[in-house]
Amino acid sequence: MSAGESITVLGAGSWGTALASVVARSGHPVTLWGRNSGDMAAIARTGSHRLLPGIALPEGIRAVSDFDEAVRSAGVILIVVPSHAFPGVVENIRRVCGAVSGLAWATKGLERGKARLLHECVQEIHGRETAVAVLSGPSFAREVAQGMPTAITLASSSEKFAARLSGLLHGPRFRVYTSDDMIGVQLGGAVKNVLAIAAGVSDGLGFGANARTALITRGLTEMMRLGLALGGRRETLAGLAGLGDLVLTCTDNQSRNRRFGLGVGQGQSREAVIRDIGQEIEGIAAARDVRELARRAGVEMPISEQVYRLLYEGLSPEEAVNNLLFREQKAEALA
Repeated sequence: MSAGESITVLGAGSWGTALASVVARSGHPVTLWGRNSGDMAAIARTGSHRLLPGIALPEGIRAVSDFDEAVRSAGVILIVVPSHAFPGVVENIRRVCGAVSGLAWATKGLERGKARLLHECVQEIHGRETAVAVLSGPSFAREVAQGMPTAITLASSSEKFAARLSGLLHGPRFRVYTSDDMIGVQLGGAVKNVLAIAAGVSDGLGFGANARTALITRGLTEMMRLGLALGGRRETLAGLAGLGDLVLTCTDNQSRNRRFGLGVGQGQSREAVIRDIGQEIEGIAAARDVRELARRAGVEMPISEQVYRLLYEGLSPEEAVNNLLFREQKAEALA
């Protein structure tokens, strides 16, 4: 990796902008692409983003709204769009660049409608010879953009590609730990959003710290159960991309998924909460896709199942909690 290697970040939401800031602080040229030309012009003019109010972005971020221009100029491409937009972006990269040697993303979720991990989407479009990498872990965008200490996991199919990416991102305030467990890292980032909704609902109902902690602990068991069935590793799911991200999103109101569950638990309509949050809530779609993935794998995930029923079958928050409380008594190791 050369000292001046460039990176293009596709997706100028709060998370994509925060990651562009990390790269810029490390002294690498970074192009930030977003669909909203007004937002991109405002970043170029003011050095700030409306989704990160009060934060001055570092110099060195080139904000553009022309996708083809952003991709053609890229040394490394990092995709940071919502999961529903991910396949379209991957296809457009292929349209502009043809097959690429490597693609990285920080999108958390599954491919919507197909309930599969995102590396499968990339390999279907760009081929299995394409090196893939995913960035995940406990990382609120605002804190990253402010330069507050953060640690994440970068999993890749290629040790060389992982070293190249970590060199662009790693710094004193943004520590990057590498892994080759693509399955575990991706799954942790998807399932934790569903469980954060459950934790928010519990708190919205006023059930307190005991219930929240039980949900996190039993939720981790569900995450591990599915991860191991799909070929992920226990140590990954007990690390930053699993347990770390799960604790973060279940306990802090910077999490949009937790805030969504909190509002629903307090009796607000789903539509009103979504409108108030005003940004993508990945756990809503992930609840459906995680359920389907678990069904295929033959894995029982009772908390995730109740979140699905709450969102898609009209179950009330109280009914969902009662369904969990009145499950058959079991030994913890078997539950």
